[in-house]
Amino acid sequence: MFTGIVTDIGEIVSFTPTAQGQLHRLRIACRYDQSTIADGASIACNGVCLTVVASGTADGKTWFDVDAAAETLGMTTAKHWGQGGRLNLERALKIGDELGGHIVAGHADGIATLRSREDLPDMARFELSTTRELARFIATKGSITLDGVSLTVNTVKDVSFSVLIIPHTLTVTTIGDWKAGDEVNIEVDLMARYAARLTEMK
Repeated sequence: MFTGIVTDIGEIVSFTPTAQGQLHRLRIACRYDQSTIADGASIACNGVCLTVVASGTADGKTWFDVDAAAETLGMTTAKHWGQGGRLNLERALKIGDELGGHIVAGHADGIATLRSREDLPDMARFELSTTRELARFIATKGSITLDGVSLTVNTVKDVSFSVLIIPHTLTVTTIGDWKAGDEVNIEVDLMARYAARLTEMK
């Protein structure tokens, strides 16, 4: 489990398709202490929970390897990742950690497309759209995770929604790089899913 609070921005330093392109091995450089990264650990990369298969240090930086499998490549923006790409990173939640965002599973539900960006004084407003299936779980003032970042929904209209991003978040995540036409990973709020399921069963 995660909280949607990004703790580092990683860089993809190598990218190796294997198994006839059905599996991608990625090596990601980061600032985490390598001694704290165990094989089998979970690290959310742009909101996608991936399993560490190896780690080490090189040129004064920590690196870790993860595999992105066919389902991940099919459902998320991982299919577009390549060498030099930047990823929002978050380590798995530990008992006793501060829950600064909201409960995030790291299981991206799909993709949202950035429709517009408006740079405002001291913040930025982004309008996005997603599939109708996912849009039904998005509500004004509700929580949403975009590329691993816990955000509050500002407005909702049909399959479109908007978020307002403060300067700190623009600085410490990759959101500052977003532009119209970009695709981002989306994970809807777990509570919204449960509420919808309860309604369906009545």
